[in-house]
Amino acid sequence: MSIMTLTTPDLGWEYAPAPESRAIARVKDRYLPFVGGEFVEGRGGDLDSVDPGTGEVLATVSTSSAADVDAAIDTARTAYDNVWSKLSGAQRGTYLFRIARGIAERSRELAVIETLDNGKPIKETRDFDVPTAAQHFFYHAGWADKLQHLGLGPEPRPLGVAGQVIPWNFPLLMAAWKIAPALAAGNTVVIKPAETTPLSILVLAEIIADADLPPGVVNIVTGAGDIGSHLVTHPGVDKVAFTGSTAVGRRIQSELAGTGRKLTLELGGKGANIVFEDAPVDQAVEGIVNGIFFNQGQVCCAGSRLIVQESIADEFVDRLKDRVETLRVGDPMDKNTDVGAINSARQLERINALVEAGVEEGAEPWTSSCPLPDRGYFVAPTIFTRATQSMRVSREEIFGPVLTSMTFRTPDEAVTKANNTAYGLSAGVWTEKGSRAMGMAAALRAGVIWENTFNRFDPTASFGGYRESGFGREGGPAGLAAYLDADDEPTAGDE
Repeated sequence: MSIMTLTTPDLGWEYAPAPESRAIARVKDRYLPFVGGEFVEGRGGDLDSVDPGTGEVLATVSTSSAADVDAAIDTARTAYDNVWSKLSGAQRGTYLFRIARGIAERSRELAVIETLDNGKPIKETRDFDVPTAAQHFFYHAGWADKLQHLGLGPEPRPLGVAGQVIPWNFPLLMAAWKIAPALAAGNTVVIKPAETTPLSILVLAEIIADADLPPGVVNIVTGAGDIGSHLVTHPGVDKVAFTGSTAVGRRIQSELAGTGRKLTLELGGKGANIVFEDAPVDQAVEGIVNGIFFNQGQVCCAGSRLIVQESIADEFVDRLKDRVETLRVGDPMDKNTDVGAINSARQLERINALVEAGVEEGAEPWTSSCPLPDRGYFVAPTIFTRATQSMRVSREEIFGPVLTSMTFRTPDEAVTKANNTAYGLSAGVWTEKGSRAMGMAAALRAGVIWENTFNRFDPTASFGGYRESGFGREGGPAGLAAYLDADDEPTAGDE
């Protein structure tokens, strides 16, 4: 089967820059942790938050100490015992609705500050991250007075205080899909953002305060990994939800084993996109670009492995390269930018090291000819062909705009290659045959499987993985049930 290739004539023009105004973010010189309904000085020293698009300091953040975390947990416990657990579901829902509306009203500001702090393109934060964060609060607000319909018994009970740690790739969205279900279920929260991206959640704290949420129901502590470790292992925490690296997740599970505390882990991934010869080609190319390049590959469910049927492999990869060549890499604040900045210098070094490893191991690299900015942290989109499953670029989570391509002849071979990973978070199947897609979905060992699309999320749908991608689900009724007293939810000692 051959693929018709369409070429676009060189029109001799480029998109003019269309930068969003940085002033919209109203960035402060200094940000403080949020505990007990107030912004308070942390005792852990100050930390600079850097704009990945320029490499310059964006703001200073006061960080929490271990004693500050202890105080935040005590505050959350007091709020749970005296106020939040005594409210009806309808009353809790009212507060969640207020927060959702606050996010929507300040959406433009949140999008700008998220882009400045994280490095992803403004059109991604504006069109997906912030609206979806609001949707999570709206969705869970509707569930707050309907918990008896989850199938957990007539009177499901909250767990108490939830300790939550979120990563840098979706700072606001990850905060929303952890805080919203916890509150809807009747729990209080102590949450820590990544040290490189704390600003948008601290703006969310302003929205929470404006919503008149009772003091201590949501508390935000700041700092590096040691603060997160102290939070999730604290004996005053009843539920732990962590999104981050597999190595840290494994350590958390070990430390909490035998405590009986509820644990949800959403960890790394090495998602595969399987493209059959009858796939809708244009749709598949666009879905693969969306799944690995538009987000700089900095999502745990990124489709970083392409497994394409041998009969169309060469033509399909050529078509994919043509599309990637059109992507604009540059200023994340420019509305025309497709691929933004890598979040930190440390992450940039890791991506470059893995790309070099791929070359040394014999994979054939292709890199977009797009120019890169002179400052900031950027990587040109890269595609490896002639890769094997034993190569590091095929096995390790790169968390960058790097795609590894290999071929298959039969569906069984495709399944074997897709499942040949330590992870099990996501996969995509591209074919016009619905029966084939369903059969592949049943055989693939991944928590989320998309058919003829990729990276589609909805608050009503559960998200999570298997094996080294973690366990438990977030979003949907299953994600809400993880914050309630139920016998079928995994605890820290479960595999």
